[in-house]
Amino acid sequence: MTYKQEEIRPYNDTESKGAQVERMFDGIAHSYDLLNHTLSLGIDKQWRKAAIDSLRPYHPQNILDVATGTGDFAILAAKELCPKELLGVDLSEGMMNVARTKVKAAQLDHIIHFQKEDCLNLSLPDDTFDAVMVAYGIRNFENLDKGLREMCRVMRKGGRLVIIELTSPVQFPMKQLFWLYSHVLMPVLGKIISRDSKAYTYLPATMEAFPQGEVMQGILQQAGFSDVKFKRFTFGLSTMYCATK
Repeated sequence: MTYKQEEIRPYNDTESKGAQVERMFDGIAHSYDLLNHTLSLGIDKQWRKAAIDSLRPYHPQNILDVATGTGDFAILAAKELCPKELLGVDLSEGMMNVARTKVKAAQLDHIIHFQKEDCLNLSLPDDTFDAVMVAYGIRNFENLDKGLREMCRVMRKGGRLVIIELTSPVQFPMKQLFWLYSHVLMPVLGKIISRDSKAYTYLPATMEAFPQGEVMQGILQQAGFSDVKFKRFTFGLSTMYCATK
């Protein structure tokens, strides 16, 4: 099945979405953290913490962070959950280079490692990880179903999945306020800080198109996950999905 966000591409309609997403994040890596925290007013840190807390009762020792980006989620998980090993994977070396610097500064490079991976075709063995997590990256997948099946494949039986993703509010007046914010303020700030206005037009467009709530719950079940639950944060600006293999 094709989902609406899979058809949205940052720059053109001829090049594959994966290649464009890689180039986009390589280009904005230098300013990504600043923009991310500015545009979310810092609330994204609370959402990440809630996602990490959902894994705490399971004491995962081997964690995979998919679409790891600049490593904030990986670093938080390492500090809060104390796993033996955490692997962060991403298409963008530019983003992971920022992450490597942060991990070294945090003296967590004995736990956290990064490698470039296509999240749709992971070069990782079956049944490897106690937990798989994704923060704000899954809506960039060129094929959502395939990416979720790969996460299920590399997870051990009984392992836990947690996904935290930006979503669009559906209730008045937050729906209307968010439209103004995402279509006016976000592209302007994105252009000023990152010098890539298309990236910050693409990102809110994928938020609006991404399947939410019960729809995403069904998609996760079809990918092989069970006990799928979701929780919305901050009037629906972010949604957390938790599941078991």
